[in-house]
Amino acid sequence: MWPSSKAKRVLRALKSIGWAEGPRPAVGSHLQLLRSGFPPFTWAFHDGEEIGPKMLARIAKQTGLQPKDL
Repeated sequence: MWPSSKAKRVLRALKSIGWAEGPRPAVGSHLQLLRSGFPPFTWAFHDGEEIGPKMLARIAKQTGLQPKDL
């Protein structure tokens, strides 16, 4: 089961498992995250936002994130 977590913490966990920021878009605040072996992942959260268990499960499915990574 996934606990709720702040977006900043989740992004830090993604970076620790090998995701890196791609080039920034000219407009907007979304990040493009890149990792070998995975399709690009768009990060659309602000640091202080709380991400709930259902959204964390969706993120995990696309990125390989696991609860122990948080």
